[in-house]
Amino acid sequence: MTLIEKLQWRYATKKMDPTKIVSSEKVGQILEAVRLTASSSGLQPYEVIVITNKDIRQKIREAANNQSQITDCSHLLVFAAWDNYTAERINAAFDMTETIRNFKSESGTAYRQMLLNSYPARDAEVNFTHAAKQAYIGLGTALIAAADGQVDCTPMEGFNPTAVDEILELHAKGLRSVVMLPVGYRKADEDWLMNLKKVRRPKEQFITWIQ
Repeated sequence: MTLIEKLQWRYATKKMDPTKIVSSEKVGQILEAVRLTASSSGLQPYEVIVITNKDIRQKIREAANNQSQITDCSHLLVFAAWDNYTAERINAAFDMTETIRNFKSESGTAYRQMLLNSYPARDAEVNFTHAAKQAYIGLGTALIAAADGQVDCTPMEGFNPTAVDEILELHAKGLRSVVMLPVGYRKADEDWLMNLKKVRRPKEQFITWIQ
């Protein structure tokens, strides 16, 4: 299958088979794709929490409108964004870049200072919203990576983030839950959505070319 064929194959799985486990290799591929994806200024202002613990997933399910995929999936991925941009977080990102590349540049130093002068001074909610948008870039990459490995998944916003933050003790880490992604395998005989045609706007209505 080509990538486009795999994207045509994927859908938001409504019923997952709890007896089927995604291999550690495929989960690792999805997570590595997210780690390698783009983020604004290369800050990667979010983390991915991977949950297999059944008790914790049951608690999250209760905070997520009782959606069965949370407990039936193989692995539950929670994308949690930084609650704020701080000088410490920004400096850590640039320090890592300089260490890995083994050099400093005037442009890099100037860009670091520009972020230090602007981001920490902004309202924390503005910064969280910005970080959350970066988490969604990671989510999109995860969806594509899962499809590439023919692993089913379902992006979820329908949950109480305050409750999930408490369950996962995210506040102490300076994180806030943004979106979740159960990954696993569809239960074909019980998923009403599986055999329905994928519905997307036609190219003519979706893409504009300016030449």
